[in-house]
Amino acid sequence: MPVVDIPGSKSITARALFLAAAADGVTTLVRPLRSDDTEGFAEGLVSLGYRVGRTPDSWQVDGRPQGPAAAEADVYCRDGATTARFLPTLAAAGHGTYRFDASEQMRRRPLLPLTRALRDLGVDLRHEGREGHHPLTVAAKGVVGGEVTLDAGQSSQYLTALLLLGPLTEQGLRIHVTDLVSVPYVEITLAMMRAFGVEVTREGSDFVVPPGGYRATTYAIEPDASTASYFFAAAAVTGGEVTVPGLGRGALQGDLGFVEVLRRMGADVEIGADRTTVRGTGELRGLTVNMRDISDTMPTLAAIAPFASGPVRIEDVANTRVKECDRLDACAENLRRTGVRVETGPDWIEIHPGAVEGTEITSYGDHRIVMSFAVTGLRVPGISFDDPGCVRKTFPGFHEEFGTLRARL
Repeated sequence: MPVVDIPGSKSITARALFLAAAADGVTTLVRPLRSDDTEGFAEGLVSLGYRVGRTPDSWQVDGRPQGPAAAEADVYCRDGATTARFLPTLAAAGHGTYRFDASEQMRRRPLLPLTRALRDLGVDLRHEGREGHHPLTVAAKGVVGGEVTLDAGQSSQYLTALLLLGPLTEQGLRIHVTDLVSVPYVEITLAMMRAFGVEVTREGSDFVVPPGGYRATTYAIEPDASTASYFFAAAAVTGGEVTVPGLGRGALQGDLGFVEVLRRMGADVEIGADRTTVRGTGELRGLTVNMRDISDTMPTLAAIAPFASGPVRIEDVANTRVKECDRLDACAENLRRTGVRVETGPDWIEIHPGAVEGTEITSYGDHRIVMSFAVTGLRVPGISFDDPGCVRKTFPGFHEEFGTLRARL
C-alpha cells in the first residue's frame, strides 16, 4: 500500500512565518514547506530585518513585536500571493519605508480590497503602477486599529492578512466582512492565531481581534492537503490505494474535504485520527458539486472528470479565475485539446465523459494545472507539459514523487 509523504502546507507555512515574525520570542517551525513560495516569504522577512535560521527540518524565527528591524527595505515577493499580501500588512505595523514588488504573474493578481482596508486604517500605502496591484510602497508608522469593512469575496487571504495584523495594532481590530470565499482558510488562520496566544471572537459577520501581540511557540506544519489531492485522485482513478500520514480528523485544512467528493464519486475513503486513505473501486460516478470552499482542488477534479460515468459539474468557483491563471479556462482549454467536451460559465464548468487523447498541456505557469493533469496522465499515454518545472512553487519534487507512485499503482 503506497504511503505518500506530502510536503508541509503552503498556507500554514506562510501564516506560521508571519506569526513567528510578529511573536514575542523565538519560534521553531517544524517540517515547514520548502518551495519557491515559502523560500520567497522567508527571504522577504530577512530583507525586512528579521532573523530566520533554516535547517533541513525546521526554521527558527526571532520575533519582533515592534515590527521590522530594517528602517527601509526592498522586498521581492516572487510568485507568492501569501507573500505579496501578508508581508506589506506585517510591515505596516512597524516604522519605516518598505517597497514591495512581485513577478509579472503576481503583479496581475488583485490586491485592492486589502490595500483599501489598510488605507482605511490610516496606513500610508501607494501603488506605484496599476492601482490595486504590485509594486507598492508602505510608509509605516504603526497601526492604531479600530473598525474596518472588507470585501473578501475574491480571496480569503485579504481577511487573513487583517486578522494576523489585529494583535499588532494599538486598539485591536473589528473587521466587518461583506463577502467571503474559501471559509476553511480563515478557520486555519483563527486556529493558528490561537496557537500563538490570540483568541478572535465572531459577532455575526464581524471578526473582533484583541490587541496585545503574540507569544512565540514551537509549531508543527501539517502536510499540504491541496497537494495531497493529486495523490488521492490518483488512487481513485487507477483503482489503487494511497495513504497520506499527518492528515486526519484533526486536520486544519479544508481542502482535505476533497476526499468527500471522491467518496461521492464511488471511491472508498477512510479518515483516521492522523492519516487518510483513499482506495479506487473501479467506479467513478458523475456528480454536481459546489467547490467554493475547496476551490484549489477544482483542477484536480476537472482532470479526472472525463473518466466518470456521467457529467461532472463544478459550481461556485468564480474565484479560481483570479489565481495564478484563470484556472476555469485553463482546465477547459486543456481538456478540449484532449478531445473532451466541456462547457463553462462565469463560475462553473461541466465536463462530459469521453475518450481522452494524449497532448501537450499548457500550464500557464500554474503549478496546480501541471499537478492536476499529471493525474490524467496516469490513464492517458502522451500527456506532457510545456512548463513542468513550475511545480517548484509548492512541491519541487512532485514529478519524482508522482513517478514513484505511478510505478507502485
